[in-house]
Amino acid sequence: MADESIRTNIPEVDPTEVEDSRNVIADEHRSFLEKVMVQGGLADLYDARDLTEIVFRVMRDLMTTEAADRVEGELHEEAVQTDEKMLQMEVADLWRDTNPIVGFLSRVRPPWQGPGIFKIDSDRFLFRVANEGGFSKQVDRERLVKAVFSATKDELSEARIQEIAGWLPEAGVRELWAEA
Repeated sequence: MADESIRTNIPEVDPTEVEDSRNVIADEHRSFLEKVMVQGGLADLYDARDLTEIVFRVMRDLMTTEAADRVEGELHEEAVQTDEKMLQMEVADLWRDTNPIVGFLSRVRPPWQGPGIFKIDSDRFLFRVANEGGFSKQVDRERLVKAVFSATKDELSEARIQEIAGWLPEAGVRELWAEA
């Protein structure tokens, strides 16, 4: 009898959707990665870190190196206040990409947007984020991208916000940026 389930009618709980009202913190008091985690519906800060890096990678691919450097120059806030070494970083570290090969290629290749260049549309942008992120079925790629956009916009000047909007695909993703 030890292997039998006593109560089989209990619904399964998705840990990414559990919210404890006692711990609700206003967004302005949350760190960058906490905002991404909560708004993106993610289970932990490590997922927020990894998926933010992927969204940033796709964003950088659309921009010139100079434009990406201007964005990086404004992202020097701590990503999250923690004693965990794997999460001790600035938002700029996520923007730069922790993979040295990808970081190097981002600096030497031309942007994927512009005259006479292959353009990334919103579907391809979202596909790359989902594909490179290895999403589980519980993660909504548009919700995640919007969460990263929202947290990022909180760190940037209006000039950088407008500059990034100009690099994003016109339909879909640019609308997520505007709504964030």
